[in-house]
Amino acid sequence: MSTSIQLSGTGSTPFERLIGHNPAVLEKWNDLEISLFTQTSLDPDLLEQVRRTLAFGNGCEYCMVKAGKPDFDPKDQKISLVTAFAELFALDHKSIQEAHFNMLREAFTEKEIAELCTFITFITASQRFGKIMNLTEDLQKNKVKSLAGMQGS
Repeated sequence: MSTSIQLSGTGSTPFERLIGHNPAVLEKWNDLEISLFTQTSLDPDLLEQVRRTLAFGNGCEYCMVKAGKPDFDPKDQKISLVTAFAELFALDHKSIQEAHFNMLREAFTEKEIAELCTFITFITASQRFGKIMNLTEDLQKNKVKSLAGMQGS
């Protein structure tokens, strides 16, 4: 299967090579991604569980097979709360109400909520880009799961 447009020669992954048609945008995109994952007050595992949740909500095969479905202890209130919020964002962001933010405030500071929403928005943009550009499972060199293997779980 092929991507919706040809890959450029700029970038090290198929995702980057699609954005790489404009190297300046690719550079800034990568810089923002690094910042969102490393310059945050949010736990890295929490962010990874949000990324996984969004991958399935946004339908990005390339992102789904990178690490599979969310995998966390449901008793972890913070991760349960943010993955539910991320799923709602992916499926129907227009339905998010002040009550959802009030629930987030029970476990997170205003700064953390701002970082979380920024992260969710960026990851959603990335994954929807991957979906419309037809980034499929076979293009993910770092995959640890297969779509077929996840269907039964």
